[in-house]
Amino acid sequence: MPDGESDADVIERSWRNPECFAELFDRHVSEIHRYAARRLSPQVAADIVSEVFLAAFRNRGRYDLSRVDARPWLYGISANVISNQLRTDGRRARAMAATAAQQPAEFPVDEIAERITAAQLGPRLFSVLDELSADDRELVLLVAWAELTYHEVAQALEIPLGTVRSRLHRIRIKLRRSLGPAFHEEVHRG
Repeated sequence: MPDGESDADVIERSWRNPECFAELFDRHVSEIHRYAARRLSPQVAADIVSEVFLAAFRNRGRYDLSRVDARPWLYGISANVISNQLRTDGRRARAMAATAAQQPAEFPVDEIAERITAAQLGPRLFSVLDELSADDRELVLLVAWAELTYHEVAQALEIPLGTVRSRLHRIRIKLRRSLGPAFHEEVHRG
């Protein structure tokens, strides 16, 4: 930590003085924003980040102070907020499609996913990622885009470390089969 104080220290201090929570925001807002922008869009990311830090602030009293780094916790909250946003966008798109009006949906889920990943990942990888369950996709993106360690992913998703390892192993096999050896080398380099 830049000033020698851990995230857990800042959170604990914020229990007595809520304004101190701004330090945690300042430390991690850029990283959480980047992740949200990659997952959804730059236009939606600011709203997502606001929701993430509001939820973190409201739940800071339940933070496990033995975890000195709050990043996994914040990414776990981000995963939930993004998932809720995608569900909302999907419901909105289905509702608009069901009406007789010719109004286009703001961002249907398929369109969001295409905008997020098409440029970065290519059509073949997107197709394989799209076939993954939402939980597996979240796990892959926390490793690939947020660059969390397996242990941090386990904390973020509140699952055992062994589950993270076994799911990633299974996902890598699926990706290797679908995308060939060039992708396999890239995944193991990262």
